Amino acid sequence: MATSGRADYGLLCWPMRDIAAAAGLSLQLLVTGTHLEPRFGTTVERIEADGFVIDARVPMALTGDDPATLARASGLALTGTVEALQRLRPDVLLLLGDRFETLALAQAAMLVGVPVAHIGGGDVTEGAFDEGIRHAITKLSHLHLVTHADAARRVVRLGEPPERVHVVGNPGLDALTRAPTLTRDVLEATLGRPLGARNLLVTFHPVTVLPDGGWAEFQALLGALEPLTDVTLWMTKANADPGGGAMNAALEAFADGRSNVSLHDALGPAYLPLMAACDAVVGNSSSGLAEAPSVRTPTVDIGLRQRGRLAGPSVLHCAAEPAAISQAIGRAMAGEAADFENPYGDGRSSARIVQALIAAPSRDLLLRKRFFEDEQPDD
Repeated sequence: MATSGRADYGLLCWPMRDIAAAAGLSLQLLVTGTHLEPRFGTTVERIEADGFVIDARVPMALTGDDPATLARASGLALTGTVEALQRLRPDVLLLLGDRFETLALAQAAMLVGVPVAHIGGGDVTEGAFDEGIRHAITKLSHLHLVTHADAARRVVRLGEPPERVHVVGNPGLDALTRAPTLTRDVLEATLGRPLGARNLLVTFHPVTVLPDGGWAEFQALLGALEPLTDVTLWMTKANADPGGGAMNAALEAFADGRSNVSLHDALGPAYLPLMAACDAVVGNSSSGLAEAPSVRTPTVDIGLRQRGRLAGPSVLHCAAEPAAISQAIGRAMAGEAADFENPYGDGRSSARIVQALIAAPSRDLLLRKRFFEDEQPDD
């Protein structure tokens, strides 16, 4: 199994525990990406603190977020993962999501002849280059562990055999049913400051299909947040996509001198408890669509990045304009998005992932993948 950053580790930690404990399975762990980068909080330390043994570390030298740096980093991920897979000789490489480095890991597995099991294929996000990466990983994968039925149908339409596609739900929800609940006192001690009377959890990532990388959308968000001096803003930094560094510098400037702003590189295990304690999630992170409904927190989803992704009724989509964002925040905090049905599962995804891995064909049979052609007439 591989993890490359705070976001996927938060989703993978419970499958990792269950795989390590399952009869007939053993866990080997490869860590790469922002986990190993001090400017992103060196989150590998959280993995070690959780008791996992790291079998391979693949540094990517993420010294910037310009295309040339990311291309070089992808090359390091590719070559380092090939070397790790040749040494570890796993039967399957389990990957999650649609990061650019995850594609490099899938390519490495292809070159070495290791089958890939992929969590999260078949989703749609029209506002990020993750869209193409996700579908490319699907075609490089041999076992598909998708989060909902619509995603399963898309994976099959890409030519993947239906018997290789399993609807398992979102593994990030497992923490909500299995992790110990943090009391308010413990949460505030972990965060280093008390919760406010009203609280927003804010995360905004680059919008990589836009020419400006989503900078105008980001500035519109800051413009909407600036007047909210009576609301505590819990902000997490952007990811390593192009433009993320500039956004993080702007976040640091925004937080400087504002007593109502708490800015974090990463929140780790405090993220979901904080989400549950907030009045709304604001920004363009997928966690607002996938996890927030299960903690009964409404989401204000801004702009283009998550367009096309399945969302429940507690998600309020809005244009990336200060007035529209302010209006949506007001609606969310007034309780206008109080139907918290979550289309991403029931918090038992890890068990389904383990079952699918145990029932999977042997390595050699997994590698022999037929192209499935649905002969049914189009609707």
